[in-house]
Amino acid sequence: MDKNSIFAINSDVTHGRGYVYCLQYHIVWCTKYRKKVIIGNIESDVKEHLYRTAEDLDIKILAMETMPDHIHMLIECKPQCRISDAIKVFKGNTARWLFLTHPEIKTKLWGGHLWNPSYFVATVSERTKEQITNYISSQKEK
Repeated sequence: MDKNSIFAINSDVTHGRGYVYCLQYHIVWCTKYRKKVIIGNIESDVKEHLYRTAEDLDIKILAMETMPDHIHMLIECKPQCRISDAIKVFKGNTARWLFLTHPEIKTKLWGGHLWNPSYFVATVSERTKEQITNYISSQKEK
């Protein structure tokens, strides 16, 4: 590598002790059977609880939108965060909390499960961050 090379450091990078990072993920998960249960008060409660859970996990939610049958999130986390575990916590805590505060949801679902067990996750680059943010924020318009 050339000693005279200049490296441009993205302004979104975070400095940790001994490392510099910028890890962002686009995450999507759906309700079981794609049932449209994230509506009305439930929608605002889900968002509030996801923000609280993210704070507990030391994860930043950069963008989020809920649809009646799925959730989109753009998050940023530390390298020590295992994304599969974070998603499990997001889904598990939210389901438990919603079933306790909105027991009427159970009548719309078979088997007592709120979320489909699968999810989508993709890494986000500096070039795609704006596109994904716009995509998530325009979900309600579609």
